[in-house]
Amino acid sequence: MKFGVIVFPGSNCDRDISTITQGILDAPTRMVWHQETDISDLDVVVVPGGFSYGDYLRCGAIAQFSPVMNSIIEHVKQGKYVLGICNGVHVLTEVGLLPGALISNRGLHFICDRVPVKVERNDLIWTTDYQAQEVITLPIAHGEGCYYADEDTLKAVEDNNQVLFRYSSAMGKINADNNPNGSINSIAGIVNQQGNVLGMMPHPERAADKGIGGTDGLAMFEGLMNLLTS
Repeated sequence: MKFGVIVFPGSNCDRDISTITQGILDAPTRMVWHQETDISDLDVVVVPGGFSYGDYLRCGAIAQFSPVMNSIIEHVKQGKYVLGICNGVHVLTEVGLLPGALISNRGLHFICDRVPVKVERNDLIWTTDYQAQEVITLPIAHGEGCYYADEDTLKAVEDNNQVLFRYSSAMGKINADNNPNGSINSIAGIVNQQGNVLGMMPHPERAADKGIGGTDGLAMFEGLMNLLTS
C-alpha cells in the first residue's frame, strides 16, 4: 500500500505525517504538491493540518480549488481512502466530501492541548485497532475547530453513525465541560456515509512516536497498514 500526503502552500503538518508513515511504519509515502493531478498510485491520501494558503478568506476556502482536489474526489468515488486532519477537515468540508463545517472555537481562543477523545465505533478501517468506547489522548491545536452542522445535517450524521470520535473526559463522560472547543454534540471526528473519508480535528500523527511522548494515535496508522496489506 502507498500513502500520499498533500502539500499546500502553508501546510505545516505534512512532514509529521510522513515521519509516521514512512519513518515508523516503513510504508511507501509520496509528498503530493497541490497542483498535481495524478494520484492513481495512492491507496490512502492524507490532507494534513497547517494553514493552507495562509487561511486567507477562511480555512480551506482556497485550497478546495487546488487541481489535486478533483483527483481526490475521484479517489473517493473509487472507494479509496482519505484522511483529513485539522486544516485538512476544513478542506474536505469545503469541497463537500464531509458534511458540516468548522467554525471559531467557543470563547474565540486558539487551543493547544492534549485532550481525551472517545472512539465511538471500531468497525471501520480507521479504528479497527481500538476498542469501541475506548478513550485515547490526542493533541489538538486549532482556533477554528468547533464542528457545526444545521439540524437536518446533524440528524443525518448521527442517524447514519458517522461520528467516529467525540471529546470526552478521561473516563469517557461527554458533556460541555469536557468539550474544549464547543463542537456540537462534542464531535471530534466524522466519516462520510461510505466510511472511506475521515476528518478529525485532533492530531493522531502527533501522538504516534514514543520519542515525543504518547502513542495513542499510532494504532490508526497501524490499523490501516494491517488491513490494506493483508
